[in-house]
Order: sequence, then C-alpha cells, then structure tokens
Amino acid sequence: MRRRRAVNLGDGYTLRSARVMASRLFKKAKGEAAAGKTKDILSDTDFQRELVAAGERLVVVNFSAVWCAPCKKIAPAFVRLSEEYGSAIFLKVDTDICRGTARKYGIESTPTFTFFMNRQRIKDSDVKGANEVALEAAIIKQTREHQEATDVVEASITVPGQVNLASLIDHSGSECLNESDDHPFTNCLKTNAKYLESDCDPQLIIVLAFVQSVKLHTMQIIAPTDGRAPKTVKLFINQPQTLDFDTAEQSTPLQEFTLTEESVLEDSKIPLSFVKFQNVQKLTVFVQDNQGGEETSVVRYLGLYGTPLDTTNMSDFKRIAGEKGERHA
Repeated sequence: MRRRRAVNLGDGYTLRSARVMASRLFKKAKGEAAAGKTKDILSDTDFQRELVAAGERLVVVNFSAVWCAPCKKIAPAFVRLSEEYGSAIFLKVDTDICRGTARKYGIESTPTFTFFMNRQRIKDSDVKGANEVALEAAIIKQTREHQEATDVVEASITVPGQVNLASLIDHSGSECLNESDDHPFTNCLKTNAKYLESDCDPQLIIVLAFVQSVKLHTMQIIAPTDGRAPKTVKLFINQPQTLDFDTAEQSTPLQEFTLTEESVLEDSKIPLSFVKFQNVQKLTVFVQDNQGGEETSVVRYLGLYGTPLDTTNMSDFKRIAGEKGERHA
C-alpha cells in the first residue's frame, strides 16, 4: 500500500496536523453546514451571483471541461473535499460553457483550481492539474490564513432563503454621523470584539450604500444590555443626500421599530416590511435614542439579510411608488 507523504505547509504545519486544525475550526464555527457539496455553474452571471452570495466564506472553484481526462480523474476527490471542508463553497465551472469567466481569470488549462474570498480572487492561489494532495493542502492553507487574518466569529443567525449582504456594502459610499473616532461604524459590520459608539449624544445616522441593488428582508442589531443599546430606530432608503439629525427626526420613515433588550441579543432577528425594501441602493439607519437614557449608544453588530438583484433583469422588478421614507433620484 502506498503511504501518503507528509506535505509541509510552512510554519511547522504538515498536511495531517493542518487537517486536524482546520476540522476544529470548522466545527467551532456557528451555523456551519453539516456537509459540503459541489455546485455546477451554468452561466457567467450565475458564477458572479454565487461569489456575491458567498460573502466572506472561502470559495473553491474547479475550472474543468467535459472532454478533459485529468478533470474526470480528480472529480471524485473534489466531491470528497467539498464534504470534508463543509464551511467552504465548492463550485465547478465548465470553461466551454462559461467562456467569459474563464477568459476573465486567465484560465489556460484544465483542471485549474482557484480560490476566492469576498468576491476577490486570492493572489497566487491557483492549483493546476489533477493533484489531489496539492489541492487539499491549498484549501487548508487558505482556510488557516483567512482565519488568522480576520479572527471573526460568524453571524449568529441564518435567514432561510436570504444571504448576509455584508460583502455588498460599498464602504467608500457609506458613512456614519456622530460616530466616535475610537469606535467607528465600520466596527459594527463584522461580529468581533469591536463596536460602534456614538460621540456626543445617543443619536447615530448610519448610511450604507450597496455596490448593486438589493432586496432587504431582515436586520440584526447586536448591542449591550447596559442601557446603551438603540431603542427607537428609523429606516429610510435611497436618499439622494445624507439626512441631518433634525430632518431624520421630523421625517416619516419607511419603517420604524422600538427595540428591547431581547431585540438586541445575538440570536434575535428584526423582520423588515419586505415589500417596501425591494430595490435598495442605499439604506439610512437613524438611531434616535437608546434604551437606558445613556450618554452614548453602542452597536456591536449591524447585519442585513436579503438578496441581490440581478442587474441584467432590473425591468422585471416593479418599483413601489408613493411609499413614505423613500426617495428616487
């Protein structure tokens, strides 16, 4: 029987020890899928949609072709790896069907395996040829590096049929009024030890722009239960200019809700009036006050769940006219 030789991954890691570590990381993550599976990509648009939906998860892409003998040889291993590393997403792209995608990423031979995170291709990550050991080593390496770089706990809820839209937020077009210099709003876009805190009073205006139009279904706000959690929250969409605090207080929002201590726990969801949030380019969140009358308000995590609109089919979606709290340029 042939013995699989140890593969050194650097920093003293062998393939065996790294597999144990990766398995522990996957089991620790909340909301982990029970088992992975591969997905066949049917078009270039489908591929981009999958990258968006993946968010911060690792995406392993198998560029292959039906006539390629090495592709057929490694296909069972690719399926096995998708089951073993269920926290990653495994996509299979036929280069003859998705010619635009293959051309965009410079795929010159099959099989070629490459990795994506946050819709971006990971530099120098490609594995070429039907090399099962090299492929698994690359999966472990990318998982370990991503975990060490982010040290982020995954959001604590899942919304059936919806995705976390964090990867679609355009940070350059987003802003927050009255944020603390030491605790800016970008802190609350990931579930980690950092947080957003207001500066001179409890009010906050958070403006989140998206890189493409989205449908919003659910919001999650995680905050401390020491009185600094938001209480009255108003939502506006597609404002042509950033609202000031006086205007936000006096205007009728698209939706308003009053939060309690239970509303800001890690497993709580805030359902939105889905029919009103069908075509959102920009979301304005106005925190009017907090639950304990404290000097400042704190948000540990602000999560948005919904679906991206396919910009090639925008004519299929009808705008809801006349809704209060909504502006159209």
